[in-house]
Amino acid sequence: MTGTAPQEAGGETDDVLDFVTVTVADLRLALPLPAVRAVIRLPELVRIPLGPPSLDGLAHWHGDAVPVLDLAKALGRPGGAAPTRETRVVLVGHRGQTGGQTVGLRVDAMAGILRSNPDRIDPVTQEEGGLDPAMLDGLLRDGPATILKLDALIDRQFGNPAETERTDRGSASATAGVGPVPAGGTGAAGGAKGGIDRQALLVFEVAGQEFALPVDRVREVLPAPREVTRMARSKAHLLGVMAVRDRLLPLVGLRALFGLEAGEGHEPGGLAAGRRVVVVRSGSGQAPVGVLVDEVREILRLDPALIDPVPPLLAREPEFEDLDGIARADGGADGVAGGGRRLVSVLSAERLFRHGAAIGAEGGAEAGPEAGTAKADGEGDGMEPARPADGPDGNTGTGERFVVFRLAGAEYGLPVSAVREVLRRPDSITPLPNAPDFVAGVLTLRGEVLPLIDQRRLLNLPAADSRSGLSTSGPAGLERGRVVVVGRDGLLVGLLVDGLSGLLTVPAERIGPAPAVSAAQRRLIRRVASLDAAGDVAGDAAGAVRLVLLMDADSLLDMDRLAELPVTPR
Repeated sequence: MTGTAPQEAGGETDDVLDFVTVTVADLRLALPLPAVRAVIRLPELVRIPLGPPSLDGLAHWHGDAVPVLDLAKALGRPGGAAPTRETRVVLVGHRGQTGGQTVGLRVDAMAGILRSNPDRIDPVTQEEGGLDPAMLDGLLRDGPATILKLDALIDRQFGNPAETERTDRGSASATAGVGPVPAGGTGAAGGAKGGIDRQALLVFEVAGQEFALPVDRVREVLPAPREVTRMARSKAHLLGVMAVRDRLLPLVGLRALFGLEAGEGHEPGGLAAGRRVVVVRSGSGQAPVGVLVDEVREILRLDPALIDPVPPLLAREPEFEDLDGIARADGGADGVAGGGRRLVSVLSAERLFRHGAAIGAEGGAEAGPEAGTAKADGEGDGMEPARPADGPDGNTGTGERFVVFRLAGAEYGLPVSAVREVLRRPDSITPLPNAPDFVAGVLTLRGEVLPLIDQRRLLNLPAADSRSGLSTSGPAGLERGRVVVVGRDGLLVGLLVDGLSGLLTVPAERIGPAPAVSAAQRRLIRRVASLDAAGDVAGDAAGAVRLVLLMDADSLLDMDRLAELPVTPR
């Protein structure tokens, strides 16, 4: 049930006050109706770190990321009760009825709406039901119910707003994110130590084999849909088309293209859960094409000398014409020539576009003569038109590009321009004596020593369960984590995360400021991307809203400020 509170009519008129009454544990509480924006069922929540113990997470409401508080915990009562059919979230305006931030209050049930005359409200003279009088506005005789002072309650949970504002002004990148990486710097497209212009590759897995595409040819990585629309009489590797943001994206399957064995659960009419679609762009005005993969593994930066052409004897075979080369990913201790135990097949983006065009042509043959008109206009038949080329900071003309990783069940993003590469977590980490608790140790990367920040410790998240495979000695075959290498102006740091989701292009209108739940959170997580099912992938297996917490790279590189973060134990 959702109800929107009136802003004028039905509010405080003729000296009659309106309240929404709710029950929380053993309390009956009254919330001023003009402050209530809606009452909704408990939505899916995304956990945001560094918040108060009463913070349940973030909810998506009308395009905004809204923090949701467990009202029982906020009032000092035992919280965390399992939700029931009666559980509701009351959305209230903090610091103003029409402006300010929307905050959700999780309650056990909504009791109703009550009207009362001011003379039927008694002042609070002492603790009522064990509640702090500073958070109470009076006692309703007609309820009976205790009136909450909402601004005081929320301020006590999230801290002093003035302090948060000063924190924001202390960083030049509070809203704009990380600026462009200087030429020869450590961004995804920049140079590397020693003047080597390294090639950045997105590595993914299909049927147990590793493939890669240049990062600058990858627009984004999306969850695979449950179903795709097949084209009649198409070849096995031309899977069909999928809907992405009201456009059709041609989909190519590498299993069939390279004759790899079908995975368990891959039915002819559907796709296995958990797979990804790598969206490849041409860079020459062509429509993009999607490549279906099993898992996105990492982002590597390799010396071009470690990427060899396909051997001439194999290059003659049709099976190898879709490859641009073979990368020796384990090229020695420092990533230089001399090894080669791990080989990664580098795909040809141009060949993938030919496959995508074949899907469009077959779709056009079925559609009739009107399809030819669309092609003459420079767009594939029903396919998504190409977008403007990326700028120097890795952003497109219609949005920003982020490297997205997973941590404790939530997704986080960093600008592509700030990420140097993404590596598998090493088997062993060299400890660093007298380092802050969140520094797990150091790692040597091509002769450079960089500190490793344990993101779970830094963000005050629970330690990874060893059974999940995220530890350095986790069971074989399970994900053991990744290292996201962030660099700027000669500074390097590695972030220990649970896994890599891939690349994501987020339209500018889908990015907003993150709710300020603490000064520590505001320093590290300044923005949030809100993507609903209709605006992302139609038929997404998750079928729900996707919130990506966007981190500030400059703050992650300032070790002194990280050590000073005020963290509230959860």
